Amino acid sequence: MSCNSNYIRQDRIKKDRRWKLDTEFGTFDITINLSKPEKDPKAIAAARNMKPTGIVYPKCLLCKENEGYAGRLNSPARQNHRIIPVTINDSPWMFQYSPYVYYNEHCIVFNSEHTPMAINKQTFRKLLDFVIQFPHYFVGSNADLPIVGGSILTHDHFQGGNYTFAMAVAPIEKEITFNGFSDVEAGIVKWPLSVIRLSSEDPDRLVELGGVILDKWINYSDEDAYIFAYTDGERHNTITPIARKNGDKYELDLVLRNNITTPDRPLGVYHPRPEYHHNKKENIGLIEVMGLAVLPARLKKELAEVADAIVLGNDLRSTETLASHADWAEQVVKNHPEINKDNVLDILEYETGKVFEGCLCDAGVYKCTPEGREAFLKFIDNVNE
Repeated sequence: MSCNSNYIRQDRIKKDRRWKLDTEFGTFDITINLSKPEKDPKAIAAARNMKPTGIVYPKCLLCKENEGYAGRLNSPARQNHRIIPVTINDSPWMFQYSPYVYYNEHCIVFNSEHTPMAINKQTFRKLLDFVIQFPHYFVGSNADLPIVGGSILTHDHFQGGNYTFAMAVAPIEKEITFNGFSDVEAGIVKWPLSVIRLSSEDPDRLVELGGVILDKWINYSDEDAYIFAYTDGERHNTITPIARKNGDKYELDLVLRNNITTPDRPLGVYHPRPEYHHNKKENIGLIEVMGLAVLPARLKKELAEVADAIVLGNDLRSTETLASHADWAEQVVKNHPEINKDNVLDILEYETGKVFEGCLCDAGVYKCTPEGREAFLKFIDNVNE
């Protein structure tokens, strides 16, 4: 119905660019999404702290009042938008399909009340309660802090759908155990970000253990690994959680996140580095955490223009919209002496995917190195103390 009413703009979505990238971590999905506006991380953080003035209706783009809304100058019309009430953990929530359709049956599940994002033990219970009702869907939540969160921090919501991401099938790199939870299978996932996977036939046990891990992580610091729970009273540690059913067992993936900044990394230490911003400057949110790149619409045109410039030998720095790609494009040409007019766009798309892989590696608080894994296990030991 959402497609037929043109709430989901099929004509625009069909023009999205999609391809795959094989990596040591699995096969990533790379997409250039023509529907979703590119958002500045600083603007997202500012919106979280902005106090509403006057009568604001609806309060945000997720509020249930958007259904059928005629729109205003700074808020889009939603006359063809429909939502479905659902009960999650005995509380009223709403279910809608996303107009951006990042993947099959991409849905948004949101609190019926306008309440800020929060990750806590009850979040895990809500996620698993949703999966119990919809076992063919995964569901996850963006983190609740700027930089490591999603694009809307002002309204508590999840994202789900009928799709298998690369992270869901990534193997356990190292099995781990947690004191008092010998009945729960646990392990560190082989993934660029730092992921603890919990598995059990009893979802309540995942909720309990997830709560223990979250409480420990929120207050955990390791100066040697450059992890600080608080600086100047500001909290930095949180979790991006994902729930799914796998056979007879429920799984809860806990992705450890930290949003600390430094003068040379003002957008975040565990955020894509500045030399990646020509392709990806936005937050690494839930969907990308799982291995699907949502790249800005501008890249479809810009990559085509970069390809033409490479073939013609033009100077990218002389064009304002392409100058940010210049250093990267020069390195691409060096890495691919075989580049020509027939393969240039394929090579650029492959290298764009490699940039996304680098972005995910940057977002990992524990790197995939012996030192990183040693520091990761140090945190596991802390949970077990």
